[in-house]
Amino acid sequence: MALISRSPSLELSAIWRGGELRGRESFVGSSSLGVVAYGRRGKPWVVAASPPTEDAVVATEPLTKEDLVAYLASGCKPKEKWRIGTEHEKFGFEVGTLRPMKYEQISYLLNGLAERFEWDKIMEGEYVIGLKQGKQSISLEPGGQFELSGAPLETLHQTCAEVNSHLYQVKAVAEEMGIGFLGIGFQPKWGLKDIPIMPKGRYEIMKNYMPKVGSMGLDMMFRTCTVQVNLDFSSESDMIRKFRAGLALQPIATAVFANSPFTEGKPNGFLSKRSHIWTDTDNNRAGMLPFVFDDSFGFEQYVDYALDVPMYFVYRNKKYIDCTGLSFRDFLVGKLPPIPGELPTLNDWENHLTTIFPEVRLKRYLEMRGADGGPWRRLCALPAFWVGLLYDEVSLQNVLDMTADWTKEEREMLRRKVPVTGLKTPFRDGLLRHIAEDVLKLAKDGLERRGYKEAGFLREVAEVVRTGITPAENLLDLYHGKWGGNVDPVFEELLY
Repeated sequence: MALISRSPSLELSAIWRGGELRGRESFVGSSSLGVVAYGRRGKPWVVAASPPTEDAVVATEPLTKEDLVAYLASGCKPKEKWRIGTEHEKFGFEVGTLRPMKYEQISYLLNGLAERFEWDKIMEGEYVIGLKQGKQSISLEPGGQFELSGAPLETLHQTCAEVNSHLYQVKAVAEEMGIGFLGIGFQPKWGLKDIPIMPKGRYEIMKNYMPKVGSMGLDMMFRTCTVQVNLDFSSESDMIRKFRAGLALQPIATAVFANSPFTEGKPNGFLSKRSHIWTDTDNNRAGMLPFVFDDSFGFEQYVDYALDVPMYFVYRNKKYIDCTGLSFRDFLVGKLPPIPGELPTLNDWENHLTTIFPEVRLKRYLEMRGADGGPWRRLCALPAFWVGLLYDEVSLQNVLDMTADWTKEEREMLRRKVPVTGLKTPFRDGLLRHIAEDVLKLAKDGLERRGYKEAGFLREVAEVVRTGITPAENLLDLYHGKWGGNVDPVFEELLY
């Protein structure tokens, strides 16, 4: 759910009309406040760099749909400016008791990191809820899952170095506290009642709303962890191609990184329980987005989709205002009942985009969201997988050719069956593993053509694809064998 902040490209910031950039009717640049966007008549809006930090300056003219489309289009950047942003979450626990960290322990940990390693604190009221250092940030998911949102980096070597540095710093403080961190996709031991809620206003709103729109939203909030990568695009057509390739192959990533087979101490019948949870969390804001494959798809169509995703909140005067179920379209014309007459800013739009949870998400970059959290080597393998496929033109085109005749029904079938059967999922005349073998080769070839000697980061998943045995199945073998039906050893097996 976290966000990597990026300043939009200065060159591609005109108003977007009819699928093309026209003129220089708006300008987007950076300021100490974050991003300043100058509207059609030169009046500034301010977009906080990592929302919500401070309220945006109230717009003096109404935002239009064109402005919202232009905001997404401003993410376009030339290939030499493409970067890799990796985000990963992990469960903190007391080593002696295997119980979850309380907020007081998390606060102590965050303060310790700030003092020793020169992070700036992010506060909500009197509570420290995160840290920031340069373009990296540390944030808390609803149940205290500890997340690093990495900086936009050029190579996977830098990405893996960032992961290692983060884990070193966290362990330096946490080990003194008797705290460990578990790399897995779904909490294997704790019930919902065992997990504290973090003191963040948006999470209280979400917690109350989730049971109204799906059966597993609270599990998603409190008991899941993911690793994802955020990638750039050069143009609207490049975004469309990457979006389609990412959606089509997301079930393969889910299978390769499947790592959540336990619930409350027992096998749960899934290889990726985390992935399954998204099938009934809130289907107004999750899923495989079949409209991305329509001929008409582009930035404008995504904006239309996002405008119809029910809102969660508006952030004003350092407080979250509950707007659950309401329409951003109504907000655009000042008809939001909790704040009648008030108009949205680009900061409100940016916040709203963070509350949409499809398998691939569009902001000013694309987020690949289908993988379970895991041990540190797989934290480097996931971005390697997608960079090799999407940042190399040859591999990207091969993926699009390979998946061009996959039907909406087939993509949805994979989305629903892969969490249960992983790489053994039947697909057409074979198994998904056979497709995954071809895909992994494309990823490896793409990395080699990049010229940074990054292909080695895929070694961690090569054996998974070769054998068809997912990390979750290896955990289940240990549970039924060496661990004697006890899930507790997983905390040591997947300890960071």
